[in-house]
Amino acid sequence: MKIGFLLPGQGAQVVGMGKELYENYEEAREVYDKVEKITGIDIKRISFEGPEEELNQTQNTQVSVLTECLAVLSILKKNDIQAEMLAGLSLGEYIALIEDGIFDFEDGIKLVQKRGEIMQNLTPQGNWKMAAILGLEAEKAQEACKQVEGFVVPTNFNTIGQTVISGEEEAVNQAGEIAKAWGAKKVSVLNTAGPFHTEKLSECSKALKEELSKIKINCKDSKVVRNIDGKLYRQTDDIVQTLADHIMNPVRFSEDLLTMYDSGIDTFVEILPRKTITGFVKRMNFERPVQIKSINNMETLEQVISELKEEKVNE
Repeated sequence: MKIGFLLPGQGAQVVGMGKELYENYEEAREVYDKVEKITGIDIKRISFEGPEEELNQTQNTQVSVLTECLAVLSILKKNDIQAEMLAGLSLGEYIALIEDGIFDFEDGIKLVQKRGEIMQNLTPQGNWKMAAILGLEAEKAQEACKQVEGFVVPTNFNTIGQTVISGEEEAVNQAGEIAKAWGAKKVSVLNTAGPFHTEKLSECSKALKEELSKIKINCKDSKVVRNIDGKLYRQTDDIVQTLADHIMNPVRFSEDLLTMYDSGIDTFVEILPRKTITGFVKRMNFERPVQIKSINNMETLEQVISELKEEKVNE
């Protein structure tokens, strides 16, 4: 059994996230308390109680999702369950880099906090929208964007038949209608607040690069697959430039999944408040059978721990 962890991006947040973990696991309490001390954000209140409007502010969302995922990872580690490879969806890539030790814990937390603040404060003003086009080839989704006069571009290639587009609200709406006319099964609006992973975040990219240059980066051959091209981080990579580029370039998550599969990962474990990424794996239609497990609350966490432990014994 070769395990791959899949970590979420912004939009996975939900009020109440992490509350059960905090109440029942010492490891989770340690993570939440450390993050609050490092950031000064009342992350427990925002995550556990909301309100939703406050949780959905980018600067809060990113730290909230990060904290719950690190709490789950700490519980898995306590149970001797670790991954051969990790991939994260945008924000999730930072969680993976912290878990793999590319960033020290405190530096990684501070960096994600800064990233959230940068994206909250430097994203240009406008009526922005992101939407997922389901059931249409990526090439057709790209072409639908080109048919529209306003600004709209593909930003996430999540899996076979699912492409996220981002841009001006009206342009996104028009591209979505064209996509449906061309055979898309559904167009779903995402719970995000800006034209993320587009050229509109050039100022965010510059500011993030400055923050990245201030922190220690433990360069090594990594277990983390990067969004920008679906390749593993290597010791010789310029991680500062890669992550600065990452914020304004498309997320190629389908390539991440393919790299993991080609490397022998046969058990994909999704760690996030909402069950989302397991669907991406299913739609990849891998030739070799793979297991797909999802952790999104205490019940599923305990179930996955039990299943993985039993499978390790039977190997």
